[in-house]
Amino acid sequence: MSSAGGAAVASVSSAPPAQEEGMTWWYRWLCRLSGVLGAVSCAISGLFNCVTIHPLNIAAGVWMIMNAFVLLLCEAPFCCHFVEFANTVAAKVDRLRSWQKAVFYCGMAVVPIVISLTLTTLLGNAIAFATGVLYGLSALGKKGDAISYARIQQQKQQADEEKLTDTLEGEL
Repeated sequence: MSSAGGAAVASVSSAPPAQEEGMTWWYRWLCRLSGVLGAVSCAISGLFNCVTIHPLNIAAGVWMIMNAFVLLLCEAPFCCHFVEFANTVAAKVDRLRSWQKAVFYCGMAVVPIVISLTLTTLLGNAIAFATGVLYGLSALGKKGDAISYARIQQQKQQADEEKLTDTLEGEL
């Protein structure tokens, strides 16, 4: 049985991971660190949310604890070494594009707030939501400089002038 699991992990790890669309190493680590901190804040706030008699607060707290587990599983699988499939899940998540991670993390963070809008759910999910925002910003890419934009505009203008002269010559 362990050889079958090892083969599955080997086949997943042999696929090349996505290179995060030009994300620098420090930004990648910032996203991972915010994911781990978001998981810790979700777990602590989720526990506080569960200590109540209101059923919606309990549901939001359970969802937050589940968010914490999923964030740790995706961003820091070494924290979940007791789960057999942790490395497989982490490898699959690493192959996702940044915008997909952003939608997933932000969506996970919004659900408890929709269930129960309290200060605990807002503050507990803020860092998890910020992780999604960081991944979303990396999906947008680097900001271009003015010189490259001016060069692109000049090329477009030259192409437009050539089209205009070609149409004028064709009419004569």
